[in-house]
Amino acid sequence: MMRILMLNNEFPPLGGGTGTVNQAILARLAQRPELEIDLITSALGMRAERVQLAERVRMFKVPVANRNIHHSSNRELLTFAGLALPQALRLHRKQRYDLVFAWSAVPAGGVALALRRLAGLPYILRVCGPDIPGFEQRYGALYPILTPTIKAIWRGASRLVAKCQDEADMMLAVQPGMRIDLVPNGVDLARFSPAPIDDAGPLHLICVARLIERKGQHYLIQALRRLVDTGHNVVLELVGEGDAYDNLVALVRNLGLMDRVTFAGYVPREEIAAHYAAAHAFVLPSYNEGMSVATLEAMAAGLPTIVTRTGGAEDLVAEGVSGHIVAWADVEALVARIAPLATERDRARQMGVAARVRAQQFTWDAATERYVAMFGEINDKVNR
Repeated sequence: MMRILMLNNEFPPLGGGTGTVNQAILARLAQRPELEIDLITSALGMRAERVQLAERVRMFKVPVANRNIHHSSNRELLTFAGLALPQALRLHRKQRYDLVFAWSAVPAGGVALALRRLAGLPYILRVCGPDIPGFEQRYGALYPILTPTIKAIWRGASRLVAKCQDEADMMLAVQPGMRIDLVPNGVDLARFSPAPIDDAGPLHLICVARLIERKGQHYLIQALRRLVDTGHNVVLELVGEGDAYDNLVALVRNLGLMDRVTFAGYVPREEIAAHYAAAHAFVLPSYNEGMSVATLEAMAAGLPTIVTRTGGAEDLVAEGVSGHIVAWADVEALVARIAPLATERDRARQMGVAARVRAQQFTWDAATERYVAMFGEINDKVNR
């Protein structure tokens, strides 16, 4: 039996894509009889919790006094690290772990590095996009301060994982010479039925993402105004919450689009498929992505996908076949790619079919097998 400690400050319903991926992988690891897993994550409330997720999977939640379930503040990240480390050491003393799996460099990787130095535990680090200096615009002032620590966390990992080559290249630009394994995200096709994409009515666009500057919803709203002004019948649903909500609402109001834009807010995972099924096309005009889970879900739902040229975009979207790839902040390009879908629904349906076929290449089972192989390789090396 191999005992693994996972560290992740977010886990559904707390957080975003990293927690969603953790949940999907953990569900499959729970079916492996040779593994026993403990996960330390954040509690939603003010009290520590222990949850038995499966026969050999336990979850320990530490209270970080989070104020927003969709985004962690710097204080909450530091609080998680400060509480997770002693919790991990207590658990390790009771029944020793073989390795640690950290789901981000900050804060989980910092805890993993401390455990390596204090208890000799090897760790796998799956890098989260904002961990990479330069990835997130709003963290620009923090990256010079954090970069030496991030690089030390990367170097300390027994295996370092990125989701796509673009993400790995960004890391290598910061710290050349590292070995980086690629494990793409996956999607469960069975959870998503192909969207019908009806001929009647307005073109229904959907964007599923946190409402933050990096995701670029403001450019999509500007594109919508231009589409309407040129006679295209288009509506937009924004699924998600975030710090940019007030600014986006103000933009929609100022552009006279209140009857064309729906702010759906947070949608539980078990309900998201219905929102994709009601849409005709998916748009994610993000400044940076590692490999977007929302894009994969939209592909699985048979939607043409219009994304920006960011990490993983070319792995997911076949230009002109299953969707389009445009430059960040290029409103005119968004207009040019969306407009034909409003008038040629056959084209939208053909792209949607191609998108779902392409999504079949990305499965959680395949990703899980990659991680299980890493567990075995690390364990064999330690026990030689």
